[in-house]
Amino acid sequence: VVDQASLGDIKKTKEALKVLALFGANVDVERVQKSKKIRPGKGKMRNRRYVKRRGPLVIHDAQTPELARAFRNIEGVDLCRIDSLNLLKLAPGGHIGRFVVWTSDAFEKLDKLYGTHETKSELKSNYHMPRPIVANADIDRIINSDEIQKVVREMKTNTRVPRKKNALRNFGVMVKLNPYALAARRAEIKAHRQRAERKAKVQKRRETNTKAERRAFYEKMVA
Repeated sequence: VVDQASLGDIKKTKEALKVLALFGANVDVERVQKSKKIRPGKGKMRNRRYVKRRGPLVIHDAQTPELARAFRNIEGVDLCRIDSLNLLKLAPGGHIGRFVVWTSDAFEKLDKLYGTHETKSELKSNYHMPRPIVANADIDRIINSDEIQKVVREMKTNTRVPRKKNALRNFGVMVKLNPYALAARRAEIKAHRQRAERKAKVQKRRETNTKAERRAFYEKMVA
């Protein structure tokens, strides 16, 4: 946490670099400068040619633009007002642990802006800080306690899940879904047997009606 008055007088970039060096933040600035490299892939042609690491973040409550002008030319350093905190700047890429420099005014304004666990926000309309719903976060201990185990039902011994069967392949399931399927199947089997019988009669008639029998029948008719 830095005193707001010490940062409020900064108007030049060289003065901002001196302030960062006092807190050891110049090491992060040098790391950002060394990490700058050309982006692999087609992103080079899409106006994002270079990639680099993130440096320190300065959160302030300054009302004048001099502070932003002093820090904006330092590579890797981001500025953010306390009224518009950005989660993508506090934890870029979802990685928590960025080096953040707070001004004293910005740090003191946190309680007024977001409130506390006992009081609501003074600057936001009817805003309360998120609070945990459960007092004890040890869920395993709560579940295994005597009070909970006394009212829950016993554990099922047979946990086998019935297998789902395909009605197009399993005829028994098809009959349950469509009772008429049994009558249709019987009619189909009966028709198939009748066709087979007719085909057998025709085949038998063809086998008995030989060429010699046809010639004898012809001679008998002519005589």
